[in-house]
Amino acid sequence: MNPAVLTPVLDWLDLAGVAIFALTGALVAAKEKQTFVTMAFFALLTGVGGGTVRDLLIGAPVFWIHDGWVALVCLGIALLAWFTPTRWWEGRLLDIADGLGLTAYAVLGAAKALQYGVPPVPAALMGVVTGTVGGIIRDVIAGRPSILMRPELYVTAAALSASLTVVGEFVGIMREWVWIGATAAGYGLRLAAIRWNLALPSYGRD
Repeated sequence: MNPAVLTPVLDWLDLAGVAIFALTGALVAAKEKQTFVTMAFFALLTGVGGGTVRDLLIGAPVFWIHDGWVALVCLGIALLAWFTPTRWWEGRLLDIADGLGLTAYAVLGAAKALQYGVPPVPAALMGVVTGTVGGIIRDVIAGRPSILMRPELYVTAAALSASLTVVGEFVGIMREWVWIGATAAGYGLRLAAIRWNLALPSYGRD
């Protein structure tokens, strides 16, 4: 029997991540003047992409196939994007919202991997996969530079949240507090990166 993974806290983190990533996917299609069908496809792809890859890798049932609300959230977000001008979503506001989805999803991914018996380091990596792969797939299909190619702290924020989730589990801190703290820490790092353009040093040798 599969372990019961999702609690109310993780449920909200899950839907928050799905909704925010779905919006970023729909907006990519909107800026390219695509049809609603394409917008809905990009919303679903971005919203569930990372979680789908995670579930396949850890041997869990693919989450959105067994929860009808997830696809409905993605389609609802696509409708929202369809009926609103893209200028409403431009600028740092979307980056700030995306940062919350990124770190919440990283926590969810790491926590779920741990519950399925994945060792600590791979579990943390599953958190990173959950938070970033949907956006990577979106960018590849849209022909855009991938988020992996940005110097700013993005994947690093997901890695921080996922790592703290794993550490908190093994230290024995109450899970809900770990999840909230790990999300806040990664989100704080992402906000700092947005505010001050923080980035990791790039390779400088010929």
